Amino acid sequence: MEFIFHEKQEGSLCAQHCLNNLFQGEYFSPVELASTAHQLDEEERMRMAEGGVSSEDYRAFLQQPSGNMDDTGFFSIQDMPLSLAGFPVNPLQLLR
Repeated sequence: MEFIFHEKQEGSLCAQHCLNNLFQGEYFSPVELASTAHQLDEEERMRMAEGGVSSEDYRAFLQQPSGNMDDTGFFSIQDMPLSLAGFPVNPLQLLR
């Protein structure tokens, strides 16, 4: 390895910087992580709908902002394993 890649912290893009530093390159962008977050939002919406789309819980859920991302650059920990789907790594092994 000729050099160590280090992506400096910008805003609240901790997940992006963490993943890029881990894989030593610019592999992840806010746009890609946001796409993953939207997928998670949709999966969560579908799961909540299983309890009935007329339920108070479902309507309250729809009124809440995403728990998987926000406008500051925050991405939830759930985004990371899904974002790693194309990489030959088991995310759980990274936690050890």
